[in-house]
Amino acid sequence: MKVVVLDGYPGNPGDLSWDELEAMGECDVYERCAPDLVVPRCQDADAVLVNKVAITRDIIAQLPRLKYLGEMGTGYNNIDVEAAHERGIVVTNVPAYSTWSVAQMTMAHLLNIACRTGHYTRQVRAGRWSDSKDFCYTSTPLIELTGKQMGIVGMGQIGQAVSGMAQALGMKVMAFTSKSQDQLPAGVTIARDLDHLFSTSDVVSLHCPLTRDNAGMVDARRLALMKPTAILLNTARGMLVDEVALAQALNEGKIMAAGIDVMIQEPPAHDNPLLSARNCFFTPHVGWASREARERMMRVIIDNVAAWMAGSPVNVV
Repeated sequence: MKVVVLDGYPGNPGDLSWDELEAMGECDVYERCAPDLVVPRCQDADAVLVNKVAITRDIIAQLPRLKYLGEMGTGYNNIDVEAAHERGIVVTNVPAYSTWSVAQMTMAHLLNIACRTGHYTRQVRAGRWSDSKDFCYTSTPLIELTGKQMGIVGMGQIGQAVSGMAQALGMKVMAFTSKSQDQLPAGVTIARDLDHLFSTSDVVSLHCPLTRDNAGMVDARRLALMKPTAILLNTARGMLVDEVALAQALNEGKIMAAGIDVMIQEPPAHDNPLLSARNCFFTPHVGWASREARERMMRVIIDNVAAWMAGSPVNVV
């Protein structure tokens, strides 16, 4: 059996091991893969593992030996699952490995916006505190989160983890979800609809998968519903948000701030309007990338392949 890993570097930049996978058979591991190299590199592959490389219907048609596609993450919108299923190709993913890391990054963005820790570190190093006439130095408003409403879109494992962290800070939590009230953590209320959640929340945090129906759901109309003091957090999928509309809303003061870990194009173009927008704070799609989360991811990747080879595939999508 031949296994090909097309973009192994993001999940394993060198601090983890591919040894167990390599012990299963012939194995080629590539750090990155340009689109025109996918077919040549996978021509003789029985199994292909990808993180963000697109595996389209056309590519699948050109890989006659392909029997298994392993998504090295949770989201699998880069794989044409329908085309794979038509060929009898097993597709798996890695669910829930980064729940706590992504939830933690979400709260890191929220706390940075509320307390401006990065800003004040730069100010102190620039001598502003040393030159202050008072024992303290303030140059921005600071926000106490207790009593504020956190609106969470999507109450899967990450959304529920974020709700618990928000409640620990004394926040009220409202959710937009398909789950019933008895399936939710104690203290979480269900929004009447998405517009209700956006219009009443002090913080809106996105934790839903990307689908055909919700792409661009955070558009100019929905942003206009938000309070001028509101904060938008997106650690889910970039395509959930209309980036031009968000940049305009921030620059015009229609909402106060945004914390962003994901964007439509990754890496973003230098002229992306969000990069220069007022009060927009970024991490470069690293919410999932703690060592602990990547170790869990690697364990499941290897177990997925082993289960498929044994004839009893798991985590099938």
